Amino acid sequence: MEPIEIFKALSNASRLQILHWLKEPEKHFTPHEGIDMRKIGVCVCQVTEKLKMTQSTASQYLSILQRAGLITAERIGKYTYFKRNEETIREIGAFFNNEI
Repeated sequence: MEPIEIFKALSNASRLQILHWLKEPEKHFTPHEGIDMRKIGVCVCQVTEKLKMTQSTASQYLSILQRAGLITAERIGKYTYFKRNEETIREIGAFFNNEI
């Protein structure tokens, strides 16, 4: 875990919103082609639509979150699905609790 990279990733309202949506994906998205959103994740196209942004911007935001370790990606066919990395999120919570 690199705290500075995580803080950079969290310094954008849309990226924070993505993490919020991915916490309970069934509340915010319709399952994509029968995919279990809790196990597999949410398709980039669904995030793009929800953000009301271009796919390139949404993909960039997802890449930043992924590089920070806050989300993971899984490619199935032509689609990429993203879900939260709960382990990293717990680690950053512990970092705040213990270090700051």
